Amino acid sequence: MFYQLYELNHAAMAPFRAAADIMRFAYANPLNPFSHTPFGRTMAASLEMFERTTRRYGKPEFGLKQTTIGDRTVSVREEVVWSRPFCDLLHFARSVPAARGNDPRILIVAPMSGHYATLLRGTVEALLPSADIYITDWIDARMVPMTEGTFDFDDYVDYVIEMLHFLGHDTHVIAVCQPSVPVLAAAAVMEEARDPLSPASMTLMGGPIDTRINPTAVNKLAQERSLQWFSDNVIMNVPWPQPGFMRPVYPGFLQLSGFMSMNLDRHLVAHKEFFMHLVKNDGEPEKHRDFYDEYLAVMDLTAEFYLQTVEEVFIKHSLPKGELMHRGKRVDPAAIRNVALLTVEGENDDISGVGQTKAAQTICVNIPEDMRMHYLQPDVGHYGVFNGSRFRREIAPRIIDFVRQHSRSAVKPPVPRVIKGGRAG
Repeated sequence: MFYQLYELNHAAMAPFRAAADIMRFAYANPLNPFSHTPFGRTMAASLEMFERTTRRYGKPEFGLKQTTIGDRTVSVREEVVWSRPFCDLLHFARSVPAARGNDPRILIVAPMSGHYATLLRGTVEALLPSADIYITDWIDARMVPMTEGTFDFDDYVDYVIEMLHFLGHDTHVIAVCQPSVPVLAAAAVMEEARDPLSPASMTLMGGPIDTRINPTAVNKLAQERSLQWFSDNVIMNVPWPQPGFMRPVYPGFLQLSGFMSMNLDRHLVAHKEFFMHLVKNDGEPEKHRDFYDEYLAVMDLTAEFYLQTVEEVFIKHSLPKGELMHRGKRVDPAAIRNVALLTVEGENDDISGVGQTKAAQTICVNIPEDMRMHYLQPDVGHYGVFNGSRFRREIAPRIIDFVRQHSRSAVKPPVPRVIKGGRAG
């Protein structure tokens, strides 16, 4: 009944949140003399803190309306081009000048691990000037009716393969964090089947390919607990009146509590500083609001997918051991021969330790040396692997260069040919 109690508590707090919001506007109104006093600002700050810490944060928007290509600002239109019960495929269609030619087509597979795909807004924004971007927009499991069936690890791999088929020849795929494992599995399945639509390149960023290497707190927790413990303690049924009523899920609010507990002191300091900036009327509170509006917006995961991921990735280490299965058949990373591989890690990553993603370079033994690359970004944690100033300055350009280098549609340099009696030309 824990999920039901959570929903009941949220509903019970609704009138108090509404009252706090009204009072905050009254105290912050410049026409109110108290708004210019420490007392008025303290009251407004306290009421905002109460409202923000008791609300449910809805799914954010990408809000990417334009990008800069060369020296021109062009409009960007967001559109759903492919849809299944548990995922939409979003395309950021740019108004590209006709003379520009074709930019590489990139499928970004966002994590299905609690946060919405909008967590990768900075990733998309950094790559948009140089590539035609598509991203997986996973659906909150509590919004999917039971009549739509289940969604497990096999389904995840199938979704990736279907999207690659939909996008067609010469598509590049980027997996951020958790999807590194199913994306690598999808590439292996396609290559073993000699699928001509297998991705041209595969970029794995901060992913748990082999969690036996440099284990983090997340990895150690999974090793210390049995799968039954996870099933008994974190799996709950979606309460009425949500569309996914009675669907077993790993609730978003439990995931969020886990995320925040890992760096609780940092979050407490951030909120204290936010409160003091509001009281003193200085600083940049919008940055705090924007970050936590994104960070606190979470979604439920289907129980079957979550438990399979815990078991196969964090407990059994099936992929690096060569024991991962898809639809009853062993996934063989050695089958990957024609997909270029780029792995990216952060030096201070406390979610996927250094070396866990690079392990893909070891298990994909048959990728030619000139089609593989690894990059370790100094001075960034997990979030900095796919977002922030260092990502924009150091990582994104390397991804674009790697993708262009291994594009199957790229114009190849002419092969020197020897003409009898003449020179190579």
